[in-house]
Amino acid sequence: MWRSGWRASGALRRLGGRSANLRAWRWGSTTACERALRFQVGEKIQGFTVGQVTSVPELCLTAVKLSHDGTGARYLHLAREDRNNLFSVQFRTTPVDSSGVPHVLEHTVLCGSRKYPCRDPFFKMLNRSLSTFMNAFTASDYTLYPFSTQNPKDFQNLLSVYLDAVFFPCLRELDFWQEGWRLEHEDPNDPQTPLVFKGVVFNEMKGAFADNERTFSQHLQSRLLPDHTYAVVSGGDPLCIPDLTWEQLRQFHATHYHPSNARFFTYGDFPLEQHLKQIHEEALSKFEKIEPRTAVPAQRPWPEPREFQITCARDSLAAGSSEQTTVSVSFLLPDITNTFEAFTLSLLSSLLISGPNSPFYKALVESGLGTDFSPDAGYNGCTREAYFSVGLQGIAEKDIQTVRDLVDRTLDDVILYLLEQGFEDDRIEALLHKVEIQMKHQSASFGLALASVFTCGVLNVETGVSRASQACEAPELTRSPRGNVQGAVTPLQHVASCWNHDGDPVECLKLGSQVARFRQCLEENPKFLQEKLKQYFKDNRHKLILSMKPDDQYAEKQAQVEAEKLKQKVDSLSPEDKQRIYEKGLELQTQQSRPQDASCLPALKVSDIEPRIPVTELDVVWRHISILKIVNDGHVVKMLKAQGASRPRGANAGAALRAAHQRPGLLPSAVQPDTLPEELRPYVPLFCAVLTKLGCGVLGYREQAQQVELKTGGMAPPPFLPDDSHLDTYEQVACLPGTARGGVCFSHLSASIENLPDMMHLWSEIFNNPRFEEEEHFRVLVRMAAQELSNGVPDAGHVYASVRAGRTWRRGDLQETFEGWIRRHPCAFAGNARRLSGQLARQADFPFLGCTCLTTGQHSHSCLHFTSFNRCSVNATPQQMSRAGTAVDTFVRSLGRSQKERKPLRPHVVEKPALGGSSPVMRRLVMGSGDPPVFPQEPTFTPCQVKTHFLLPFPVSYVAECVRTAPYSHPDHASLKVLARLMTAKFLHTEIREKGGAYGGGAKLSYGGMFTLYSYRDPRSTETLQSFVKAVDWARSGRFTQQDIDEAKLSVFSAVDSPVAPSDRGLDHFLYGLSDEMKQKHREQLFAVHREALVDVSTRYLGPGRSTHGLALLGPDNARTAKDPSWIVR
Repeated sequence: MWRSGWRASGALRRLGGRSANLRAWRWGSTTACERALRFQVGEKIQGFTVGQVTSVPELCLTAVKLSHDGTGARYLHLAREDRNNLFSVQFRTTPVDSSGVPHVLEHTVLCGSRKYPCRDPFFKMLNRSLSTFMNAFTASDYTLYPFSTQNPKDFQNLLSVYLDAVFFPCLRELDFWQEGWRLEHEDPNDPQTPLVFKGVVFNEMKGAFADNERTFSQHLQSRLLPDHTYAVVSGGDPLCIPDLTWEQLRQFHATHYHPSNARFFTYGDFPLEQHLKQIHEEALSKFEKIEPRTAVPAQRPWPEPREFQITCARDSLAAGSSEQTTVSVSFLLPDITNTFEAFTLSLLSSLLISGPNSPFYKALVESGLGTDFSPDAGYNGCTREAYFSVGLQGIAEKDIQTVRDLVDRTLDDVILYLLEQGFEDDRIEALLHKVEIQMKHQSASFGLALASVFTCGVLNVETGVSRASQACEAPELTRSPRGNVQGAVTPLQHVASCWNHDGDPVECLKLGSQVARFRQCLEENPKFLQEKLKQYFKDNRHKLILSMKPDDQYAEKQAQVEAEKLKQKVDSLSPEDKQRIYEKGLELQTQQSRPQDASCLPALKVSDIEPRIPVTELDVVWRHISILKIVNDGHVVKMLKAQGASRPRGANAGAALRAAHQRPGLLPSAVQPDTLPEELRPYVPLFCAVLTKLGCGVLGYREQAQQVELKTGGMAPPPFLPDDSHLDTYEQVACLPGTARGGVCFSHLSASIENLPDMMHLWSEIFNNPRFEEEEHFRVLVRMAAQELSNGVPDAGHVYASVRAGRTWRRGDLQETFEGWIRRHPCAFAGNARRLSGQLARQADFPFLGCTCLTTGQHSHSCLHFTSFNRCSVNATPQQMSRAGTAVDTFVRSLGRSQKERKPLRPHVVEKPALGGSSPVMRRLVMGSGDPPVFPQEPTFTPCQVKTHFLLPFPVSYVAECVRTAPYSHPDHASLKVLARLMTAKFLHTEIREKGGAYGGGAKLSYGGMFTLYSYRDPRSTETLQSFVKAVDWARSGRFTQQDIDEAKLSVFSAVDSPVAPSDRGLDHFLYGLSDEMKQKHREQLFAVHREALVDVSTRYLGPGRSTHGLALLGPDNARTAKDPSWIVR
């Protein structure tokens, strides 16, 4: 055993036997890292033994590895100066069939435990804590239970609930019925109605496999690794889930959820000793060590390549109905516990497929044969042996062999190219720069990012199936950011899997040594990467060719197989069995409806919430047009000095400046398209999607992509509509965010500062000299965007439904245009890319929002020019602010040098201060007149009750209802916010998830006052709309207690007080005009919410006839909407 980093002084070593004094001395030091470095290898702490203490300076943390003396449980603690502390416990779970036993168990253990026997303590703790994240995940070979919080008392409460849940669950049969699967009458109260399959996991997985990408990914893993647990679906195949029994579930828990098979992880600045003491006393001390038989054996290599073809449902949203085939070529790679080999192959994968300069992008994506890379393209390190996959989706079936040949030929060409020249130095440097940025970016949930790397290829509440490329946020359950992006280089993403297979997780964290060794290998052996390519690709016989083609009868065949399975189950039942099923259904319904006593659960109090918000110091600097020479009425440069973004406590200057939040960053800037003609507004999302990818100035799109990776952390201008103080007022902006993240280590401090001018120069060239000559590349970008967004519908159906239902107000109409163009009608966006490009080319006066646009060789006039962009935000340390401000000033002066001033096309544009009236920042707002406001020249903004059913080939539905209520600045907004959480926790969760079987559902409130009720992966549709009506009636009747109100407030404040990344501090003021004074006022209004106010707002805003409602439904055919003329069926 060994320990790197700071050595203990002689005085400290002399404290050897005085553990109490040693602990007190530790906590007298200034930082979590320093305290952790004082642990000694071999030291005994609360039933654990310290095995290793390692400083990881590149991540500003100290890693402490321990093992539990009594059970052998493994423990990793990452000490870091971060208030957002995280815990997780991970079990290696290796199913041998596709019944979904680990997934159903993940759900069921959270339904009650020995110490906390109430129903669903997990969901109830969402409203009894200030957690910043709570969830559970099932991967292909492990199950993970993480949470995070900033409150020490809350951490102990949640830890107690989690420990009892996983080690001492009740595992009641009725909970298994509810969460897993059951036979139940369509109407549980009527035994004459037919028996059907029900269950949360059953419906979740039906929704998951409605996504063809997931179907392909699952088959790829199962076919490439067929010898053990990867051959089955850990989340459960919907046709196999009904084979799982309650007894099998209990047995799986007994063999897999034991401390000897557990790995514990904690992160943050809370004392490690307290964590160890609680874990030992409440759980581990009650077990003895066993030898778990859960190891995954190595996959036997194949002597020859294999080929398989599968079918899927036809995607009605895909581009080109006849081109929906997918094909990929995949190679088995070495064991992921070889940390450096895994790191090297991950980098090599990115060099092969990432960005327009990569060989496979050129050979496949730009070939015009398909729309995008095949699912899970790139390096996948989430299984014991990693694998690499590359191919195309959206191709014609006849082109399968062509794509296969292209893959083989490209590998040969790359090997030959490396032999002659090698990869360009700039590409390798850009890749390593990207790695450093991704690993060191100071996000709001840095610990969760480390833990979510522990969820590579996970199955969480929303994603449902093994999928390395995406770990999505669960609706109204997970308080978390979205996960990995396909093709991104994230070496840390393999930490959990490596640890799961007995690798060293600390080695995965030591990014600096990995990069240094990689550079050394390249210097010592010029053929280093060429040899890897030849070894693992050219000469690798463990090669899988997988193709997937659409079957018009796929859904019908799946339904038929399910019907046969159901018939088989029902036919095997005796009359006594059927009577028992009926009685159990009634019992379950009674349990779901019975009020629950949750008094056994720990809880914070409203008095535990901080009464005041932390202050963010902002400087607002005005620059006059005479100085900037901007053709506009005025220009505001808003400089946000994030004084709170100080270096980590206790770290030296170098360590402080290595933290990603110390780099200068350009936060979103705003341009106002009030000069944009009405007919061009639908093209804003497309314009934003391609603007930074087409080239600019003297740079072609390949050269531009290289500069973006070398000089920035990414550049993208998504359209953005900030909520304002009135629902009929909106500010149209396109946000242009980018971050100069040159080097973030101390040795690269000057490079980091110098990269900001480079980034600003890129933005200046993009705005002033965009290049639209590459029409073929433009078509490629359109195809890729269309494919990606089409594939995303099954995962985000509730979002699409909510956007559509939000058309009841004027900003909602614009929001659907800007943010929901393809959500509203994906086929219109994702249709034939060549036809779309042709239309753009034939439109002689198409302006692309005011940039000089070359589509047919002619210069187009500017409808929206970037001189109308009226403010920007810079977030940097005080020491960096001067240089950052200079770079931004130079950028602003460069805008629109050759453009003519244009008058707005909207006569109803006015200027007014940001929300609250005290801000010096003026906002240009599109206004109406009258009460309600009328837009005489904007007929498309007429409010009306819209009910829309989008017919989609899914076995489940996504339902949303939107109601106009009070915006953030209105006193009623606080009551409505608490009401949304109250309705979710106390009514909608029971009605939609527990009784209805949907995976999720709830209510939420936007800044602008849009009150939304929704469901997710819902086996019902119009019945859920009736549940929404019942929820409103429940709220209006006031059938809730003061305890319910206090719990709703806790849940609201957990979101209000969620961590803010240093680079995002002050962003609410910039985007929404929300000052600290306004936030504090709103905070006090939240504290003051009472029962009468909740009943009042539910009656005045949500009651019948009070406000305009919008309804939207995404899903299969429905007889009720088809017969009801008030519904628009599309």
